[in-house]
Amino acid sequence: MPSPPFQPARTVVETARAVRSGELSASDCVRDALSRVRERDPALHAFLEVLGDEAERTARAIDDRRARAGDSAPGRGLGELAGVCLGIKDNLCLAWGRTTCASRILENYRSPFTATSVQRLLDQDAIALGKTNLDEFAMGSSCESSAFGTTRNPFDPSRVPGGSSGGSAAGVGAAMVPAALGSDTGGSIRQPAGWCNVVGLKPTYGRVSRYGLVAYASSLDQVGPMASCIADCALLSFHLCGHDPLDATSVDDRGLPPAGYALDHLDALERDADRPGLVVGVPTAARGSRGNHGAVNEANERSAAALREAGATIVDVDLALLEEAIAAYYIIAPAEASSNLARFDGVRYGRRAAMNEGDDLEALYARSRGEGFGPEVQRRILLGTYVLSAGYADRYYHTAQKARRLIKDAYEQLLPSRGGSASGRSASGSRVCDVVLMPSSPGPAFVVGEKNSDPLALYLEDVYTVGVNLAGLPAMSVPAGFASVARDGEARPLPVGVQLVAPAFEERRLFRAGRVLERAFGVGAARLWPD
Repeated sequence: MPSPPFQPARTVVETARAVRSGELSASDCVRDALSRVRERDPALHAFLEVLGDEAERTARAIDDRRARAGDSAPGRGLGELAGVCLGIKDNLCLAWGRTTCASRILENYRSPFTATSVQRLLDQDAIALGKTNLDEFAMGSSCESSAFGTTRNPFDPSRVPGGSSGGSAAGVGAAMVPAALGSDTGGSIRQPAGWCNVVGLKPTYGRVSRYGLVAYASSLDQVGPMASCIADCALLSFHLCGHDPLDATSVDDRGLPPAGYALDHLDALERDADRPGLVVGVPTAARGSRGNHGAVNEANERSAAALREAGATIVDVDLALLEEAIAAYYIIAPAEASSNLARFDGVRYGRRAAMNEGDDLEALYARSRGEGFGPEVQRRILLGTYVLSAGYADRYYHTAQKARRLIKDAYEQLLPSRGGSASGRSASGSRVCDVVLMPSSPGPAFVVGEKNSDPLALYLEDVYTVGVNLAGLPAMSVPAGFASVARDGEARPLPVGVQLVAPAFEERRLFRAGRVLERAFGVGAARLWPD
């Protein structure tokens, strides 16, 4: 078996504790991260822009503040994420550098403000190292639709990293940065997390502010963290989540359980993981499915066994409309995209095409959008416009919204809301659960270009993830081992992830169950590498 392609970096928790204690400086962290990016990114293309000068200035300011505070100040006067270098998905606004959404139409756009989600981490002295690649406008499952080139999988550069947050996943998976931010509209954090051997969390809809996230589908989009271990995601979530008056969809979180764990209270995560008694539902449609790669089914069963060994009760459940969720999602999401992206017309926003003599405004719009948007974005805009058009809205869009309601109900019957009990049975007869376990995707990462001629095959990679977005629930992908995949006469180990789903606002259940799996399978890419 070959050696791991990289050695792990310090985790978020390790870095923050070392900087706050004085063992490391923030400048040390930036220099190390920039060195890793220079060494590894040319082969992977995880970053669209590296913000080295700004990162170094931020690090020096943190170090100066620490020096002024002296040894007597708790944490030397630093935030809980001091010195942690982050990759920022390039659909999240930063007040420096470019925010392109991996699209020609925004190639030179510079935001005047920073997204709330990013700012909350910066306020804790995290450092934005660079903007990561993505599928154009977050529309894709492979990171191949970027206008600025494909990101590669760190475990096999001939394969995709997943998408749309492929750059963030590859950056963490290749240990260039200890953590990154992504966005998840239909699985765009969880699927690439599974393929790049990292932990990826999609929080409850409304938990994390969408202010400063360039919208794809506003009722589905959610910002979330990606990191090498559960503790890192738990710490980042603690600081990411919270009400934001600038986002109308942001939830007033007074009275809700915290979304994560503070740095000095991560021992509570270990205590939670030691508690027996979780009821874990495994959908029968996902268990041993012939549509899954064999290693995916094995990982799912291995994960169920590990949870059972830790004291959980494993039950088969009927998750109704699992497959129908794909159809509903690919009507609703493009419909919202067609509305959200209408603003990028070359006049109000975005790249403006040259006008020819005799052109009117409509011709300018058409040429600007034709030159600025790539094929996948154009496809989804056209599809969304079609399902919203007169004579078709009732047949498609309104029907999809009814299906969404049924999908949400099916999830909520299995996963009681806060205060509910995982005892008894749902209306469909299934045992209600604390969490649901299923694959993050049907198979491991595929070869670059393999599915470019078949968009439907690419859409089906989201079969296990889109329903969670339609229901607005929290979910997390956790590394669960490797698949042995033959290519060119050589067997290559490719990461496989499993997905945990919890009731709304119960992210800590995900961390609890995820930590059990992490203990069973190991922590970090190198430790998970097969013997």
